[in-house]
Amino acid sequence: MPGEVDLHIHSNRSSDGDLSPAEIIGLAKKHGLKAIAIADHDTVAAYPEAVEIAAKEGVELIPSLELTTLLDGREFHLLLPFMDWTNDTLLKLTRQVHLARVAEARERVERLQALGFDLTWEEVFRPEMSNPPLGVVIAQILLRKNSSRRDPRLTKYFEAWNLMRAPYIFYEDFFREGKPAYVPKKIASILDVLPQVADFAAAPVLAHPGADFELASLEDLSRLKEHGLVGLEVFSTYHDEEQTAYYLHLARQLDLIPTAGSDFHGRIKPQVAFGQVQNGSYWMVEALKERRLKKKR
Repeated sequence: MPGEVDLHIHSNRSSDGDLSPAEIIGLAKKHGLKAIAIADHDTVAAYPEAVEIAAKEGVELIPSLELTTLLDGREFHLLLPFMDWTNDTLLKLTRQVHLARVAEARERVERLQALGFDLTWEEVFRPEMSNPPLGVVIAQILLRKNSSRRDPRLTKYFEAWNLMRAPYIFYEDFFREGKPAYVPKKIASILDVLPQVADFAAAPVLAHPGADFELASLEDLSRLKEHGLVGLEVFSTYHDEEQTAYYLHLARQLDLIPTAGSDFHGRIKPQVAFGQVQNGSYWMVEALKERRLKKKR
């Protein structure tokens, strides 16, 4: 079914997003989406601007973000629709993740430099950036350099069949665990984050559970549900039909709200078009609103 809602979109407030909040809201209006959520990586920098623009354009915008966390050493991404982006607890969390990811990015660059790649920290990061450069962004910057085309180790990334996904292929080759530029994560545990969500009144949803860096199991999701998880991003561009069916089954088994999100970024993910997500229904928005975690008074 064509999607009515998309609860996982990135703006250029993410280091790996292309479109401004205004452009995203314009596209949502053009595609006739009933509701969208801009969920940037570890930052609320799109707000309140995005809310103000959406109100003017008559588009329902659900404030959210995609917070990077860990579970047993694996990277788990937590969506936080309906968050209060002004809340001190939330701002503290995003600041902690920001600092940890800046340190991670710097170490990745240093490891690439040690391997002899032509890349400087100043090319990758500026202090005023609202979000640190993710691994695919570092890869993208390196591969855009003229000197990279002369490096025989990088030839494969410029071959026609690899061009579309070159930054992701580089990430797999260099930044994954066990690869030459791997840097261990030093960010918060999702089990520590979930109990804090009531402070900023969000409805926590696990993003793309079938992504190869997550591969969330029934046991994982049961633990997260016990700590406050209310939703599961079942309909995702990360999932094939088999994974979608599997996670829909788990969502029903655990009474988690199944949600839909494209994880649209723009040029860095050219295979994901705006509005591509399927099965996004407005009842998901209503269900999440009802199950927002709220601090007991």
